[in-house]
Amino acid sequence: MTTSTVSTLAPAASIPFYESVGRECELFEHAYRQRLPLLLKGPTGCGKTRFVAHMAAKLGLPLHTVSCHDDLTASDLTGRYLLKGGETQWVDGPLTRAVREGGICYLDEVVEARKDVTVVLHPLTDDRRMLPLERTGETLEAPDNFMLVVSYNPGYQHILKTLKPSTRQRFVALSFDFPPFDAECDIVARESGLPRERCQALVSLAARLRAMKGQDLEEGVSTRLLIYCASLIAAGMPVMDAARATLLEPLSDDPDVLCGIEEVVLATFG
Repeated sequence: MTTSTVSTLAPAASIPFYESVGRECELFEHAYRQRLPLLLKGPTGCGKTRFVAHMAAKLGLPLHTVSCHDDLTASDLTGRYLLKGGETQWVDGPLTRAVREGGICYLDEVVEARKDVTVVLHPLTDDRRMLPLERTGETLEAPDNFMLVVSYNPGYQHILKTLKPSTRQRFVALSFDFPPFDAECDIVARESGLPRERCQALVSLAARLRAMKGQDLEEGVSTRLLIYCASLIAAGMPVMDAARATLLEPLSDDPDVLCGIEEVVLATFG
């Protein structure tokens, strides 16, 4: 039988900071209340993971986060038998724990996982909301306070690493992008401690570097990297040294591309 758990809203001080730029928080909460799975799409470092952490804390829900990778299998999510103290015992994976106990299971960059992962998610993303465990013979019914959230970066993935339309259509979807200029300045200033007026130049620089995506760069500079750069500057590192460490070297290994980026940085900071 499905159990219903009423979430207790967390105190504001304990909620990870997230700057809303639209109605994404409202959509998330409606999806949770209606027991709908959610797909987040957007570039690396634009705030998807922070958003999920913010909403989990706001709703008072446990958060089970899985960073997906090439070797991640369905068993890593559901569980496996392990030898403990001379006995073989079943150990739940993070997805199974979330289904048993309630909470949010967040699969970050889900397309990086092996194909059998999406198959095991299917019964949880329709009206059944069930997780069959073939190894134990169980079929778990997700409680009302369980929510499945997945994310990926559609602009970066190879054509062979994307979600099939049949899988995407099992989710409510929400597109993310980098915040508008003023909001991004506020975010960088708050997270780094660097005065807002000094963050404005960094955010302007980010816009110029993002315009190079698809030409010289595979990915534009993320809000995360801007915060790293601002944090180093706030700690006393010279601007150009901080920019090289956070806005040049992480973006490319090509010397010609790095020279081009450095010219943009110099033009911005003089």
